Amino acid sequence: MAPAHRDPAWIGRLFWLLAALLLLWPLLHATEFRPATLFEPQSLTVTARFLADFLPPRLDAEFLRQLAWDSWRTVAMATAGLVLALGLALPLALIAVASLSVSALRGGRMARLSAFVRQLARWIAIVLRSIPELVWALVFVRVVGLGPTAGVLAIALTYGGMLGKVYADILESSDREPAQALLRNGSGRLQAFFYALLPASSAELASYTVYRWECAIRSSVVLGFVGAGGLGQSMDSSMKMFNGGEVASMLLVFMGLVALADRISQWLRERLA
Repeated sequence: MAPAHRDPAWIGRLFWLLAALLLLWPLLHATEFRPATLFEPQSLTVTARFLADFLPPRLDAEFLRQLAWDSWRTVAMATAGLVLALGLALPLALIAVASLSVSALRGGRMARLSAFVRQLARWIAIVLRSIPELVWALVFVRVVGLGPTAGVLAIALTYGGMLGKVYADILESSDREPAQALLRNGSGRLQAFFYALLPASSAELASYTVYRWECAIRSSVVLGFVGAGGLGQSMDSSMKMFNGGEVASMLLVFMGLVALADRISQWLRERLA
């Protein structure tokens, strides 16, 4: 092959491809990942029987009224949990953002107390998001009993840590010169945030927030399986009763909610761009 048509980096790409395969193989072996099992005759028969139970979806008026109510409770659970999570995430993010540090501007190096407080905020966010919302829900079900309250609190704590961490990273990656210029001229940290950091990162922050709202809807469905109410609890009951048509209708509504969240995210990005 002529030198002009030869990829000069093919040796390096081949090396990293082989290295990735060598690393992936023991992981697949440890997880006993055998995709060929899906195409065995017995597996195909079970899969076809399972999918056939979903047809046709249940669409009678009585069931649709109950489905609408369960869907509303699911969305309400996700929204309330996310609002509470924002109440945790915003203070954690503002504390953790180093570009809003006044002591770093004056001395060139952040004061020890300020650095400790910022690191403490990041540790709190790590603790909150490291515990899955399902575990939080199991705890709160024992504390407050069955119902959406446990799901709201579980989403609030886990998503508070997630949002706080990502918000801080987004704000840190934005241009810090406008915020530091305001701080040098005597403005407060909140003013520097609202007039410098927030306008530059509003589209990304809004898009990620709506994405997390979409994730909260999915989480609220999962939390319903442990007694948090909403679509998840109804789906659990229908699956235990082998009512595949009811499950199919719930899945269709669930996909519609996710599509709605995606449209809202797109609309916000266009408005804030």
